[in-house]
Amino acid sequence: MPWAGTAERPIAKLPWSPEKIGARFLLYTRQNPNNHQEITADKVETILASNYRGNRTTRIITHGYIDKGDENWLIDMCKLMLQIEDINCICVDWKKGGRTLYTQSAQNIRVIGAQMADMITTFQTNFKQKPADFHVIGHSLDPAEPYFQGTPILVRLDPSDAVFVDVIHTDSLPMLPYLGMGMSQAVGHLDFYPNGGEHMPGCDKNVISQIIDIDGIWEGTRDFVACNHLRSYKYYLDSILNPESFLGYPCNDDEAFKSGSCFPCPQNGCPFMGHHANEFHVPKGAEKLKFYLNTGDARPFGRWHYKVTVTITGDRAVAGYIMVSVFGTNGNTKQYQIMKGTLRPGRTYIGFIDTELDVGDVTKVKFLWSNSQINPLLPTFGGETVVVQRGEDGKMFQFCGRGQVRKDILQTLDACTFL
Repeated sequence: MPWAGTAERPIAKLPWSPEKIGARFLLYTRQNPNNHQEITADKVETILASNYRGNRTTRIITHGYIDKGDENWLIDMCKLMLQIEDINCICVDWKKGGRTLYTQSAQNIRVIGAQMADMITTFQTNFKQKPADFHVIGHSLDPAEPYFQGTPILVRLDPSDAVFVDVIHTDSLPMLPYLGMGMSQAVGHLDFYPNGGEHMPGCDKNVISQIIDIDGIWEGTRDFVACNHLRSYKYYLDSILNPESFLGYPCNDDEAFKSGSCFPCPQNGCPFMGHHANEFHVPKGAEKLKFYLNTGDARPFGRWHYKVTVTITGDRAVAGYIMVSVFGTNGNTKQYQIMKGTLRPGRTYIGFIDTELDVGDVTKVKFLWSNSQINPLLPTFGGETVVVQRGEDGKMFQFCGRGQVRKDILQTLDACTFL
């Protein structure tokens, strides 16, 4: 107790010895971004002979169940971080202890935690590195649902484990019957639930397209069996160079986020999910703050969130849908559907879109309506006004249209001029 023999951990097992697990600490720096240097805590000479420097931030990355420390994603994470900061980046490889029964692996991670603590102590003792200069990044074990969710804080991740703890939840459906492997409960200072935290866009691709993945057969096969689970580190990877596209909105749940009640960001701003989450000012004593956002279905995953309000004119009510594209100082978007149903003249419709780029200040919009019906009366509709509101700062851009158009004809709306 509490490590085994409980409702959450029914099978009692001891962790393997450090020798059997065989963990390796692989150092990457700007001096050796492509080839690791193996260092060990009990042989300080290996650290002295490496490119480790005590005056740099040290980021330690560890994999989860079935994974390994020299997997592409860990190395890629180091390389991306080294592009923007001069750090010591350490990948922890404990594949021998992770590629076994899950119940055993969940116990073995205790040893890895102790070995990481030993390495940090070595850095502090011998190289005077400060506690605030360490950042640990982990995937899966833990927080994972089986053997961790609902356990005492001694067993699992919680806000008392560090000065700042942030968590990305991408696989939070229950283990039974949905085979969700991730934890749903909030366990950090900031907890992010992209796409609601359960079903990730792009994870419902067919078997062939998923296995023949852009990252290779192995990565594609992993995606097929654990796509939602792996999305957390893929979002983190994309966030390193593009933090603004992973803005998390404070919200109680996904339904509130979808309804728009958590839009735009509050006066104190929104945090970035991923690598730059610690730039957000967390109020003293606050923890388990929940944030929601949407992502794309493939890389680059980051998106920018906008509210679009459309008031239409027309000559009669018909079934159809409204599309809007947004143009700005940084570029323009594709067309996004704002509503689908009965189009009624004089009505106002509201939709939220997640664009693939930050358009900057919005300069104009294009309105289009359509349906699949053949109507001999040739109805027409127009965008009377379109208001685009930006998520990060709430700034609004208003545009006015003239006249009406038949279906599938683009109408351009420019900035309103009020005389």
